[in-house]
Amino acid sequence: MEPIIVISILGGLILLLLFSGAPVKPVSFVGQAAIKFLIGALFLFFLNAAGNRYGIHVPINFATSAVSGFLGIPGLFALVAIQQWVI
Repeated sequence: MEPIIVISILGGLILLLLFSGAPVKPVSFVGQAAIKFLIGALFLFFLNAAGNRYGIHVPINFATSAVSGFLGIPGLFALVAIQQWVI
């Protein structure tokens, strides 16, 4: 798809939600979950950047981002331990 089409669709959805009003609880929950996924992906990115010297690489995907985002640093350490132990 063209980027202008995607931006137009997202802008239209935002305007629709602004005018119609969205239920606060579900939108808040989805927003918090999305932020945690992004934080988890950032954790994994920095881990892979710093762990490259030591041979540590945890792939960044939906499952690993969810674990490291929702569990935080202990989840990140658990992913590293599982990666090193299994492989």
